Amino acid sequence: MATITKREIVSELSDQTGLTQVDVSLLVDSFIDLVGKKLEEGNDVTFRTFGTFEVRVAKAKVGRNPNKPESEVRIPDRCVVRFKPGRELKKRVSDLPPEKIS
Repeated sequence: MATITKREIVSELSDQTGLTQVDVSLLVDSFIDLVGKKLEEGNDVTFRTFGTFEVRVAKAKVGRNPNKPESEVRIPDRCVVRFKPGRELKKRVSDLPPEKIS
């Protein structure tokens, strides 16, 4: 299974819309920046049928170095982005044959 890069998405969107790759790249960058700003402001960002991005607090925990298991490191509370897929995206993924993923 291949990893799709931003460049490949920009190229495909450019082909589909007729816009230049530079214009599509600027739009994608602006979109990513806007989503980040909205999340920083404490808002959830929802795309119907696709899913919701939200900021959650990951609780503090104790971490250990596998090479030195006797030493413990406290990992403090931190904010993390959580993605909750929408119903349509979940359906599309659940309908995939498992052989296709391997």
